[in-house]
Amino acid sequence: MDSVFAAIAQAPEDPILGVTVAYNKDPSPIKLNLGVGAYRTEEGKPLVLNVVRKAEQFLVNDQSRVKEYLPILGLAEFNKLSAKLILGDGCAAIEENRVATAQCLSGTGSLRVGAEFLAKHYHQHTIYIPLPSWGNHLKVFTMAGLSVKTYRYYDPTTRGLNFQGLLEDLGAAPAGAMVLLHACAHNPTGVDPTLEQWEQIRQLIRSKGLLPFFDSAYQGFASGSLDADAQPVRMFVADGGECLVAQSYAKNMGLYGERVGALSIVCKAADVASRVESQLKLVIRPMYSNPPIHGASIAATILKNSDMYDEWKIELKAMADRIISMRKQLFDALSARGTPGDWSHIIKQIGMFTFTGLNSDQVAFMTKEYHIYMTSDGRISMAGLSSKTVPHLADAIHAAVTRGCYKQI
Repeated sequence: MDSVFAAIAQAPEDPILGVTVAYNKDPSPIKLNLGVGAYRTEEGKPLVLNVVRKAEQFLVNDQSRVKEYLPILGLAEFNKLSAKLILGDGCAAIEENRVATAQCLSGTGSLRVGAEFLAKHYHQHTIYIPLPSWGNHLKVFTMAGLSVKTYRYYDPTTRGLNFQGLLEDLGAAPAGAMVLLHACAHNPTGVDPTLEQWEQIRQLIRSKGLLPFFDSAYQGFASGSLDADAQPVRMFVADGGECLVAQSYAKNMGLYGERVGALSIVCKAADVASRVESQLKLVIRPMYSNPPIHGASIAATILKNSDMYDEWKIELKAMADRIISMRKQLFDALSARGTPGDWSHIIKQIGMFTFTGLNSDQVAFMTKEYHIYMTSDGRISMAGLSSKTVPHLADAIHAAVTRGCYKQI
C-alpha cells in the first residue's frame, strides 16, 4: 500500500544552509565555506568564548539549579537585561515600564513571535522589508499571515545604499504599515545608513505613522561597540514612539545552537505594555509553551556580572576586529592582483557579510574551479576567511572576473 505521503514533492535545499551541504560533500582539501553566517577563528574553527565557558561552569557548579519549566515569557532576569542591552542604561521606556519583553528562540523565533502577535493584534497586515534582505524574513512574515512588500535598499551600481529609493518607497507606503529595519550590519549587503540618514528615516517613519520592527542580530559584532550598534534602535525609542525589536545572541555571544533571543515591544504607556505582554503569552503557549533555560541563563550570567560583562566586550571586539581585518586583507589582495573593477565596497561594508557584486555564473565558476562555496547572490561570510585563505579567494575572484563575464563599474 502506498504511503499517505507519497504525493509529497521533494523540497529544495535552503539556499543558505544548502551551501554547507554541498561543501560537506566536496572531498577537496582546499575547499572553503563562505556561506554560513557563523564566526570562525583564524584557524577556521568554531569559537566558544572564554566568558561563555566561565558562565557555563558557574551554572554547572551551582547545585541549587534545577531543570524546571521557565514561565511562558522565559527567564525574567534575562528579559530585563536584554531590554537594557539594546535600549540602553537609563532608557525612559524601561524605567516607565513601557517595554514588554519575551525570551524567544534566537532572532528567528523573536521575529516569528512578533509577526504572529502583529498578525493577530495590529490593524495593518503589510510589512515592508528591504530589497535584498535575509532570506528567512520573507518566509517568517508570510508564514505568520502578513503580506510582505519590499522597499529599495541596495544600489548595485555603487554597492552602497539607495537612500533616495528607500525614502521614496517608505514615503509611498500606506499609513500604519510595518517596516522591517536591520539594526546594524545589514544582511546580506553589509551596507548600513549613516546616523544622519537614520535620523531622516526615523522622521519619515514617524510622520507617516509606520511601525518599525528592528532585527538586531549583530549588536556589538558589527563595529565592536555594543552602544554604537544599538544607536539606530535607541533613536526610535527616545522619541517616545512605539516599535518592536528582535534580538539574537547567536553572533555576539557565539550561542548559535543555544537559540537565545528576545522580542521587546516598546509601547507608549505601561498599561498598554502590560496588555501586550499578556497577549504575547497567548501567542507563545500554543507554539512552544516556554523557551529553553540553558542558553538564556548563560547570557544572563554574563550580562549581570560586571567582570564577565567586561570580558565579553573584549572578546566581542576581538571578533569584530578580526572581520574588519579580513576585509582589509581581501581588498589589498585584489588590489595587488589588479583585479578589474572597484572593490572599495569590501572595506566600506560592515559586519559578517560582504556583498561582493559577483553574479551567479561567477559564483558557480568559483565553486567548480576553486572549491569556494557561497550563496549564489555573491554574499560571502567574512568570518569564514583567514589570512591563510584570503589569497585563494582573491585568486578565485580574479579568475572569475577576468573570464569576461563581469560588468565593470
